[in-house]
Amino acid sequence: MKEEKQNKEQQKPVETLKKNSAMKPKLLIIGLPLFIVQLVAVYFITANILIPRDHNSGNTDSVKNEQTAEQNAENKKSDEKSSEKEEAATIGENIFNLDDIIVNPAETNGKTLVLASLGFDLSSPEAKKSMEEKVIIVKDAVITLLSSKTVPQLSNTAYRDSLKAEMISDLSKKMPGVKINNIYFSKFIIQ
Repeated sequence: MKEEKQNKEQQKPVETLKKNSAMKPKLLIIGLPLFIVQLVAVYFITANILIPRDHNSGNTDSVKNEQTAEQNAENKKSDEKSSEKEEAATIGENIFNLDDIIVNPAETNGKTLVLASLGFDLSSPEAKKSMEEKVIIVKDAVITLLSSKTVPQLSNTAYRDSLKAEMISDLSKKMPGVKINNIYFSKFIIQ
């Protein structure tokens, strides 16, 4: 009896191997054509729907459109280069200096001082002359702005760009005829 049980147990793995080997041809017969059909469907969807037809066809209209688009892009680049050259010629030519402004920042009770010297890069000599004539307005705007900021704000170097933008905005309201290109800090000391 023990031998019969052992024979039956040995026959079970043989039967499962036969069943598994019978499944492989079915998988190939059904799976392979299904896979091929899916590939063909993906190809047609990609070729006809996802990729624009102008790129697939050799239309002369699309070629002309591409050429005019390239010409427009080249024209824009040359215009940008010429405007950059003009701006580069005016940047740094008309700098109005404001030396040694001393303020007490906000929330310090007079215990901390900020010393700043600024250079205002202006767009024209007339703007520089206007700033020189109205230097008291410029000093007041700078002092008011710097004294309204706290020490952590002023000591943050990343905040200085927004401080410059704020200063340009404030001065352009007070002096509408003056165009300020940029503001440069030549001194900025917190003591």
